[in-house]
Amino acid sequence: MIRVISFKICPFVQRVTALLEAQHTPYEIEYISLKDKPAWFQEISPTEQVPVLVTDTGQALFESDAIVEYLNEVYGPIEPELTPEQRAFDRAWSYQGSKQYLAQCTTMRSDDKETLLERTEKLGSAFEKAEKAIDGGPFFKGESLSSIDIAWLPLLHRASIIEFHTGYDLIAKYPKVKAWQSAVMQTGIPEKSVATDFEEAFTGFYLSNSTFLGNPNNCTNEPDVQCKTSACC
Repeated sequence: MIRVISFKICPFVQRVTALLEAQHTPYEIEYISLKDKPAWFQEISPTEQVPVLVTDTGQALFESDAIVEYLNEVYGPIEPELTPEQRAFDRAWSYQGSKQYLAQCTTMRSDDKETLLERTEKLGSAFEKAEKAIDGGPFFKGESLSSIDIAWLPLLHRASIIEFHTGYDLIAKYPKVKAWQSAVMQTGIPEKSVATDFEEAFTGFYLSNSTFLGNPNNCTNEPDVQCKTSACC
């Protein structure tokens, strides 16, 4: 069985595990600490980053784009029989999603209101482009789940958790994206593609007292930034 080496709250890993879940491909997962990387992991990962996927033959693959390509070739894409043009379209929009992972991470970790709003605005440019491109819904291209949805799933999932715990909505300005987020969440794949204690680990890092959104002293009734749960307020 294939094995995924993961850091629990890494969005690049979730893109891989979400695809595995959508494909119904069996896999095992092993979590490591990026602050204390085991020697065996450093030996198999040239970048010393996750995800790493170990194939049935024992070959270690790294870089999420390469892993996704491998999974689609070996286990079949979730949308079969696409034309080369359609596959290129999907790859391009998938890249538009994955290249926002780190931007979203830094936004959620903002330590003051001004930084949070500034980073949210920059991150929003990507969601604005998606808003214009979404074709009817409920998913990005229409009725069927695609690789684009999988690539954007970590962003939509994390935005949902932030909104639930703080009331701050990273995608509030984009109604089509909000509807898309709802459709993706309703598939159940976001929860299946992470550890059972993912939300605890995620909020422990992104909503700690060192972040603006996680610090209870920053609760406010202002419409642009507000907390809504007892855990925050």
